[in-house]
Amino acid sequence: MKARVIAYYLPQFHPIPENDEAWGPGFTEWTNVAKARPLFHGHYQPRIPADLGFYDLRLPEVREQQAQMAREAGIEGFCYYHYWMGNGKLLLQRPFEEVLKSGKPDFPFCLCWANHEWTTKTWQNEGKSKIIAPMLYPGIEDYVAHFNYVLPAFKDPRYITVDGKPIFCIFDPYHFPDISRFIATWNELAINNGLSGIHFNAYVNNTSTVKRLPDGSIKRVLPNLESSAEVYKDVLSLGFDSLTTIGKARAEMLSEGKYKRIIKKILHRYFSFLPTLRYNYPKVMPYYFSPEDAWENVFPTILPQWDRTPRAGNEEGIYYNATPENFKKHIEHALKVIEKKKAEHRILFLKSWNEWGEGNYVEPDLKYGHGFLDSIKYSIS
Repeated sequence: MKARVIAYYLPQFHPIPENDEAWGPGFTEWTNVAKARPLFHGHYQPRIPADLGFYDLRLPEVREQQAQMAREAGIEGFCYYHYWMGNGKLLLQRPFEEVLKSGKPDFPFCLCWANHEWTTKTWQNEGKSKIIAPMLYPGIEDYVAHFNYVLPAFKDPRYITVDGKPIFCIFDPYHFPDISRFIATWNELAINNGLSGIHFNAYVNNTSTVKRLPDGSIKRVLPNLESSAEVYKDVLSLGFDSLTTIGKARAEMLSEGKYKRIIKKILHRYFSFLPTLRYNYPKVMPYYFSPEDAWENVFPTILPQWDRTPRAGNEEGIYYNATPENFKKHIEHALKVIEKKKAEHRILFLKSWNEWGEGNYVEPDLKYGHGFLDSIKYSIS
């Protein structure tokens, strides 16, 4: 294998009480996916799943089929989004808990802590945003309780490791003021429970418009398109072992101009009647990786498609010409970025396995079938 491909996996394809209360009974990610409509001629919406249909992740048969498809494509495992909201509050935990308890599917996995508040703005672009579940960091007792909840997963033989340690990804390293103490606490608990420690991985943009200050506060900064070194060093200094990097903003700024892209994004946030932002995938993606993505402890992402209109409406840009053929070229570029790393560290995070509401998925649909899966298979084998 030329790369270890690990796919982010969204568990929101089953109803939960919190979503029922906010949106009405039966709400899942499919609700907005199915009602999406084209915003311009040739816009690929709605996106309709093929082999698996509008599935429900409470069904073990579906989870087995997903694992089989991923295995055949050469994907190493799934990185399940994990929603621990603080004080023991969990969301969307059922699919992974059943995978862990049942031992099926027999397919590797790891966890990404989606440590962000749960709000209505994720699925609704109009009106005032409401908080469905806040993101809280209560302190040491909660860190210990959180670790004890995750420990059975860390000890499962299916759990993905890096350098002999279970990898644990954190989605938002910036807005967790106590992150360094959290990391130190978990590493101590891991060693006390027979592990070698935890491999902590931070999810970051390789071109960032925010900077974390020493006191934990956040300030806005102009993005540096030449280098990601400062961003990466700042986050690694918090105690992380590695970074997973997103190049979407960098690619868009370099392909059409930094200030033009910033101004257009701001205008679309306030004036929904403006024409839809569009980005030509094969022209944007050559700018996706920064020079520092070749660092040994940086694990870049690969992005097959992007279209958040089912969630965000007209506010965010749509990638057109995001075809399996063009995705394959993107993967081949990624492989060159990581080719000099140790085999253990030649990791690419796939964003994503099944983010249908954001239009970044590789599961079969009616238009491309297994095309995106085949692009992975024939690139990394």
